[in-house]
Amino acid sequence: MSVLFLFVVLFGLILIGVPVAVALGISSVSAMLLFTSHDILAIPDTFTAGFKSTLMAIPMFILAGSLLSKGSSAQRIVDLAKALVGHLPGGLTMSAILACIIFAAVSGSSPATVVAIGSVMFVALKEAGYPKSYAVGAITSAGSLGILIPPSVVMIVYGVTASGLSDLSGKTITVSIEELFKAGIIPGLMIGFMMMLYAYIGAKRLGFQATTPEKMSVRIKKFFDAFWALLIIFVVIGGIYGGFFTATEAAGIACVYAFLVSVFVYHDIKLKDMYGVFLDAAITTAMIFLIIGSAVVFAHFLTSERIPHMIAEFLIGQNMSWWMFLIVVNIILFIMGQFMEPSSVVMIMTPLLLPIAVSLGIDPIHFGIIMVVNMELGMITPPVGLNLFVASSLTGLDLKDVTVSVIPWLLIMIVGLIVVTYIEEISLWLPSLSRVY
Repeated sequence: MSVLFLFVVLFGLILIGVPVAVALGISSVSAMLLFTSHDILAIPDTFTAGFKSTLMAIPMFILAGSLLSKGSSAQRIVDLAKALVGHLPGGLTMSAILACIIFAAVSGSSPATVVAIGSVMFVALKEAGYPKSYAVGAITSAGSLGILIPPSVVMIVYGVTASGLSDLSGKTITVSIEELFKAGIIPGLMIGFMMMLYAYIGAKRLGFQATTPEKMSVRIKKFFDAFWALLIIFVVIGGIYGGFFTATEAAGIACVYAFLVSVFVYHDIKLKDMYGVFLDAAITTAMIFLIIGSAVVFAHFLTSERIPHMIAEFLIGQNMSWWMFLIVVNIILFIMGQFMEPSSVVMIMTPLLLPIAVSLGIDPIHFGIIMVVNMELGMITPPVGLNLFVASSLTGLDLKDVTVSVIPWLLIMIVGLIVVTYIEEISLWLPSLSRVY
């Protein structure tokens, strides 16, 4: 009864427009008051217990992405991508997708990627003769890679939520954020390549032909124009992969680096503009942290009521194997991603699903990547797909038209999700290297 009450109140509040963080807090505290003997005075301690030191990476990565997205880094990355693949059939669309992949690794944000690349490429694609819906669908979908290709705020949220949970035997689960970052690289590149291949095939069907490739001298010049923006990828990912610093330390370095590049190298942002940049980053950070605190209380209630164990017993009673379980997981996450912000879904569903997954022999790093790819799909599916609203405001297209334009790309990403789900080596190969050595 307590669980039914919890979820009815939670989704009822969300449906009437109450912010997710507030809905989580109200539903959890109400269920505790009415159905349990929990000490209500301990709730503030539970709320703040979620603010672990690892979460310090979130505001710094958000600030770094905000600094870079407001300058000329996106334009420089687009110019480089066009010089590399712009001569191929569909090369301009492929350039947009490649630029999204690169900028996702710079900013770590999906909406920021759509804004930064879309503001440059939507007009260029339209002027080149591509159907407007084709251009909108490509960039809106490719921008969602921002939460899969590291650094990723959603991955940090998953890592913090997962660590400290226990599987069904009582063994504590630990998840390394550094390993999550490594695990997201190959799936992100794979799905990006699948989208570029579709762009190539689609452009040939539309009658676009190959053009003369840029000279090597031009490509080299474009590379050096974008060099300082690109270097942050090697600093952050290379530093983590090489074991030089942790994800939190990498976030701090990325933040300082983005400031120096934007203000003193590219001269995109003046010191007087920093207040607005900091304010935007602070608002986003506050929203995420409020969700995290409320979700920790939510997870505490679920665990104390043994909800994961009850779900596991039901699934085991259905003789459900690990691969059948993952089908159910993908369906649940896909549906929830359509209605809620990615960090919220991860915070709510990880305590419910991860203990069962680990008990079925599924690696928690692999499971995290499955969750993040599902959240990518949620970014481009109505009614709450944030990238859809961003693209609609950028292009002036009706939300319905933007939604229709992403359908072919969404199908490509679903194929990528299936591949990532059932070939775990795609996610675990890079992390396995550090585990061996």
